[in-house]
Amino acid sequence: MAELESRPANGEHAFDVVVVGAGLAGVCMLHQLRSRGFSVRVFEAGSGIGGTWYWNRYPGARCDAPSMEYSYQFDEQLQQDWDWSEKYATQPEILSYINHVADRFDLRPDIQLNTRVISATFDAAARWLIETDDGGHVSARFCIMATGVLSTPITPDIKGLDTFSGQIHYTGRWPHEGVDFKGLRVGIVGTGSSAVQSIPLIAQDAAHLYVFQRTPNYSVSAHNAPIPQDVREQIKADYPGFREQAKQMFFGMNLPISEASALEATPEERERQYEDRWAQGGFTFLGAFGDLLLDQKANDTAAEFVRNKIRETVHDPAVAEKLMPYSVLGCKRLCIDTDYYETYNRSNVTLVDISETAIDAITSEGISAGGEDYGLDMIILATGFDAITGALLKIDIRGRNGVTLKDKWEAGPRAYLGLAIAGFPNLFTINGPGSPSVLGNNLAAIEQHVNWITDSIDHLRERDIACMEATEDAENAWAEHVNEVADRTLFNACNSWYRGANVPGKPKLFMPYIGVPPYAQKCEAVVASDYEGFVLSDGAE
Repeated sequence: MAELESRPANGEHAFDVVVVGAGLAGVCMLHQLRSRGFSVRVFEAGSGIGGTWYWNRYPGARCDAPSMEYSYQFDEQLQQDWDWSEKYATQPEILSYINHVADRFDLRPDIQLNTRVISATFDAAARWLIETDDGGHVSARFCIMATGVLSTPITPDIKGLDTFSGQIHYTGRWPHEGVDFKGLRVGIVGTGSSAVQSIPLIAQDAAHLYVFQRTPNYSVSAHNAPIPQDVREQIKADYPGFREQAKQMFFGMNLPISEASALEATPEERERQYEDRWAQGGFTFLGAFGDLLLDQKANDTAAEFVRNKIRETVHDPAVAEKLMPYSVLGCKRLCIDTDYYETYNRSNVTLVDISETAIDAITSEGISAGGEDYGLDMIILATGFDAITGALLKIDIRGRNGVTLKDKWEAGPRAYLGLAIAGFPNLFTINGPGSPSVLGNNLAAIEQHVNWITDSIDHLRERDIACMEATEDAENAWAEHVNEVADRTLFNACNSWYRGANVPGKPKLFMPYIGVPPYAQKCEAVVASDYEGFVLSDGAE
């Protein structure tokens, strides 16, 4: 592997690295690899870059991490030049940012759009053979999956879905030309984050909105607003210091967690702290006390506070009761909203509880549920994603001896550090199972992975080493550790998409790693110990 360069190989185009996906991860990966002189080809299924922010254009789509943190760190001048308009950026603004980055660093020539990777196979020459849906074939020494953690929407198994005569839209695949709700009877299925963000805006235009809710979710107010100029200037005055502070925080962003116990505080102290955190908005509520995600009784106090907020906000007590979750607060990803609960006070909004009596069928005229027929002109499916592993398993990935990733993960996904998979040399996954990924600032997690992968590939080049592969023992030990950590918290206390529980037949295994600082320290320790848990070789079987 003395030379890593683009050259013909068996009649194919050859690259040092192929990256699958041109979202935030793929764009960052391309920039970092190119800056080290590697030849790279990025394949993207969409007709534009942006990943999640290209596909998810539903009304109200915005980030739930603060904008000043949900951005790249690799270029200080980029940080200084770009101005975010709001505390939580909207989808159009984030997509504009990604396109700005691609243009600023001239990344587009190495991105091939409208091209879906259908297979990736490791061959006897220790190269990855990549096949695309347009009949294309390329090879690369390294293959990096930047496929996104929430990029594969779930199609619900509802009888008659294909018989509806009106419009059907998925929040995760929203029409780029937009959707007009004016004068229409709209039904939305699901009350996860996408629905919580979109429902208030759809209700403003629709003649009537029916919300079909199976499981109520906790949602806290975003208290979104323009970023004050003094706050912007203060952060930019020491952006590196601001970033370094975030890296030391448990969730990898500037979300301070109190060391105090909710159970040791007086009722008055608890109420004051919850009110203060509620007023700040967003995920900061979870940091009100240090034991909220560790102790059920402590968690109950925070959960009851949120339920009281729902009671105060929703005028109809019966509707308020239906909206109240009674699960563990935070064991499912907390929703961040703007006027979500207030929307149920509108006369043109009806909450349909399908927790006990599921949707019977979708008919040509609407939705039949609980013995009632709801006439609709449009159905919106906000039914979630096959998280973390869904996009990976849609590709036919084959490692040593032709073993498929699907077979490898039949009993549940395992990846060493969420970065590499035993039996699949030189294949890296950005924010794969076993990394913090969705449990914090996802973009900061992306960049940490990108930097680690880039440094590792550079390490191999400098030492003329062909292959890097995780060992089975390291992979298994890490998977056990990931779940041991989860078991010490309340995250495993409910069925969530963190565990794959929203996908029928998917093995139930807690996928993300809890705790950004210890994870980053582990990644650094692996490198410092000459890549402990990996085998570095010439690639021979």
